[in-house]
Amino acid sequence: MKKIFFILFSITLLFVSCSKKPEQQQQQQQTTSKTKTIGVSLLNRAHIFYKDLEEGLQSEAAKHGYELIVTSGDFDLGKQVSQIEDFITRKVDAIVLCPVDSRGMSAAVKKANDAHIPVFTADIASEGGDVVSHIASDNVAGGRLAGEYLAKALNGKGNIAIIDQPTVTSVLDRVKGFKEAIEKFPGIKIVADVNGEGVRDRAMQVAADILQAHPKLDGIFGINDDSALGALDAAQQFNRKNIAIVGYDATPPARDAILKGTQLKADVIQSPTLIGSTTIAKIHEYFSGGTVPKIVPVEVGIVDKEALEKMAVK
Repeated sequence: MKKIFFILFSITLLFVSCSKKPEQQQQQQQTTSKTKTIGVSLLNRAHIFYKDLEEGLQSEAAKHGYELIVTSGDFDLGKQVSQIEDFITRKVDAIVLCPVDSRGMSAAVKKANDAHIPVFTADIASEGGDVVSHIASDNVAGGRLAGEYLAKALNGKGNIAIIDQPTVTSVLDRVKGFKEAIEKFPGIKIVADVNGEGVRDRAMQVAADILQAHPKLDGIFGINDDSALGALDAAQQFNRKNIAIVGYDATPPARDAILKGTQLKADVIQSPTLIGSTTIAKIHEYFSGGTVPKIVPVEVGIVDKEALEKMAVK
């Protein structure tokens, strides 16, 4: 009788154990498949470049079922710091940051580090804090392309200016590459390097000042298309037809100006959508336990009127 009881008791335990297993597996699956939330703070959400970058982020995030909380710093350091602090309070699983000020955002990055939230930077790097990976155009290479094109357009001689924005690392890299290229042409002199703050109206103002101070200016490098288009506005206002301008981004308004044969002759072309999708892909690798490179460069190129016309035909 005791033996029969023992067998029945063992069968009961086995049944209970088996009945619990699917439930435990279901709970594990629910835990594993919990939606990951990623906080994103862009430099500016209205700019075409960042619209394309956001499109890349959203498209790749949808593939992995990630939820994005997208905000914009709008060139306001205090505003962007508050956004990062809000992400920390909300306990997001990762943060994507395009700093409005590379040095100024370091304290906020360190706060995220202390909260054990991984930080990834896209397009613009942070100069402080621990960043898992920085995904951006190869801006030094892009700057070299701009410098080489402008030098060639000027036949290796002339006075040129830079419409700069020295508060962000991507621009520092562009200017570094540009100057490296120009150094190879002793007949070219950089007579002005002025902060246009990366926005068109301010760039127009500083370009106008440069044109007045340098009546024999031959060329301008705008570190982004707002800078280049602002310089173009000033050149047209002063009727300076013989100036060659090279920009950076190849946004539709810049492409249109190049195709119309204006003083804007060429533009370094980036792939913001690819930067966005690559950023999420690297976050996915990180979530999956993979090793992510500290820097992920995205290739750049340069387009002028001839190249754009060929692209249009294709």
